[in-house]
Amino acid sequence: MKITVETIVDAPIDEVWRAYSDPAAIKRWNAASDDWHTTASTVDLRPGGTFSSRMEAKDGSAGFDFAGTYTKVVENERIEYAFGDRDATVTFDEVPGGVRVRVSFEAEKENPADMQRDGWQAILDSFTRYVEAN
Repeated sequence: MKITVETIVDAPIDEVWRAYSDPAAIKRWNAASDDWHTTASTVDLRPGGTFSSRMEAKDGSAGFDFAGTYTKVVENERIEYAFGDRDATVTFDEVPGGVRVRVSFEAEKENPADMQRDGWQAILDSFTRYVEAN
């Protein structure tokens, strides 16, 4: 099953793309809630390149790595990647009011779909707040 989340970011597409793909920026926005943060991020944004983000609870009680391999990259338009046995697609479209960022990903089997959708949407909402504030 595919899950899709999206947002509209009120910023130029170059800024939206940079914030989505820059490791320093990712560390500032990549969290679903205020009690989590990303402590490390690497990005090799090209087909065959890899990425990794270390996400941790701020109280140190939990953490995990989100990592994968880019399978397709079209600057300012599209990023596709594989993570584990799943894949995801991120599209960037200029629309009235800014840039629509849409993320579609294969759902995991361990957690309910609505929980996954809410978590990914929360991260995308954090991304929007970060870009629009900077």
